[in-house]
Amino acid sequence: MAILLVEDEPNIVSAIKRGLADFGFEISVATDGLTALQMATDHKFDLIILDVMLPSMDGIQLCRHIRESDALIPILMLTALDSTENIVTGLNSGADDYMVKPFKMAELAARLKTLLRRAGGNTTIQNKNTYRIADLELDADAKIASINQVPLNLTATEYRLLEHFIKNQRKVLSRIQLLESVWDIDFNLGTNVVDVYINYLRKKLDKQNPGKYIQTVFGMGYMMKEGD
Repeated sequence: MAILLVEDEPNIVSAIKRGLADFGFEISVATDGLTALQMATDHKFDLIILDVMLPSMDGIQLCRHIRESDALIPILMLTALDSTENIVTGLNSGADDYMVKPFKMAELAARLKTLLRRAGGNTTIQNKNTYRIADLELDADAKIASINQVPLNLTATEYRLLEHFIKNQRKVLSRIQLLESVWDIDFNLGTNVVDVYINYLRKKLDKQNPGKYIQTVFGMGYMMKEGD
């Protein structure tokens, strides 16, 4: 996937190029707005990442110019400007998403994949280790789970539990199966550790969609499926 990165900070450019290369993205770089506009006009990119504070033409102006000739290309603004006014201005100028520095590379990659998927981009960038159910997505390579693009703050055990559930959607999983698959150690079968961690996980999942993902199958165990 060909991405145009518009950024004038060398350290950020270097970090993004190294980080996104691990996710299979090819990065071209422009360090000022006018150069970026010319590159966007002369070449076909799948997505554009741009800063707001740029030499020669700021990111807001640049975004508006790009939108005049290409209404469909995904644009993500990546900037240190984090006020509500800045975010609203960026989105109103035509950006599809707005991300504030500093950022985590895995989250940036996840957002880029989402934008490309929405735009009908090449599915080769969609990792075969990505799993979805309703609005919940789990990237098993990046070890990130998110709902509506908002990353979930999970502990290592909560993540392993969620990953096992989402890989076994619509299967009833007993407590013993979960103990063996997620914890991989011998527990006293009288322990309630499974129930405790499912409760932890449900609280984090249910903040946005109460009761939507993990269902109790009474007398048998638990199942992950999209709730009514």
